[in-house]
Amino acid sequence: MSEADQLISRQHANPHGYLGAHPDNGSVVVRAFRPAAAKVEVVAADGTHETLELVHPGGIFEGHLKGAKLPLAYQLEVDYGESGTITIEDPYRFLPTIGELDVHLLGEGRHGELWERLGAHVREVDGVVGTAFAVWAPSARAVSVVGDFNYWDGRIHPMRTLGSSGIWELFLPGVGPGARYKYEILTQENEIRLKADPVAFETEIPPKTASVVSDDQHEWLDAEWLEARRKSSALEGPITIYEVHLGSWRLNPLEDNRPLTYLELADELSAYVKDMGFTHIELLPVMAHPFTGSWGYQVTGVLRAHAAVRLGGTTSASSSTGCTRTASA
Repeated sequence: MSEADQLISRQHANPHGYLGAHPDNGSVVVRAFRPAAAKVEVVAADGTHETLELVHPGGIFEGHLKGAKLPLAYQLEVDYGESGTITIEDPYRFLPTIGELDVHLLGEGRHGELWERLGAHVREVDGVVGTAFAVWAPSARAVSVVGDFNYWDGRIHPMRTLGSSGIWELFLPGVGPGARYKYEILTQENEIRLKADPVAFETEIPPKTASVVSDDQHEWLDAEWLEARRKSSALEGPITIYEVHLGSWRLNPLEDNRPLTYLELADELSAYVKDMGFTHIELLPVMAHPFTGSWGYQVTGVLRAHAAVRLGGTTSASSSTGCTRTASA
């Protein structure tokens, strides 16, 4: 089976080795996979235009840029006929966003910051802003990223596998916070399965199930309290712990009985706990869970989850395993 046929049938484990820009007898050949496109042009950074020829009826276009050199910065101008023309950065011209050391540590199971490499990360690569996707799927024959940005079409954005690590990776220019996505996986039995990201930073509210690209960065302002905690001893006095599930502790009856936001909880929960005489708050898992009735015990995104709520000048946090910790209220 040719590389083109492997790509069309969603069985190509290294689409970057075929798509994108590659050296070819003193010139540079550019290949693009754009199903349903009527015409595709390469627009180089110097303004050079080159029309690509349709070389496979499944939507593979190819053309040579004489005199061009690698690395080549370019965009694709894709004409969809009556549907219009779009100009995009080619995802298959970028190097992997996960380094060899990360791959080695992930393979050994001793990477200390797994969530910083897997999942969806908004970043800038070669001056282009987009999202780097990575997922560990060692038994998959092929993996694609699907979402609103490609009409949930698994043909358009196949990922590459990083050697024998089981990690699949792809940088998608132009995809940013708020984008919904999943991974489309081809199994060894040739079944296509749609899976949410197990290391997603954010997920849709159930019953919806898509993962969401997020770039939220929280700035902690509790250095003074942490220093005071370090100097104190938990054995010096008695404690009384108030266990709480934030999603159901108190609802807002004026807005369809919705759960309180973290900012609302910071005021109301801390005041309630102090009035009741408790010294500590213990939170049930603060992470995404598909069934609200589980109080958070059935969790998703466990590898990534690590949340905390600042209450009355202190912090209560849940660990990435779902076990809770307590902090003084």
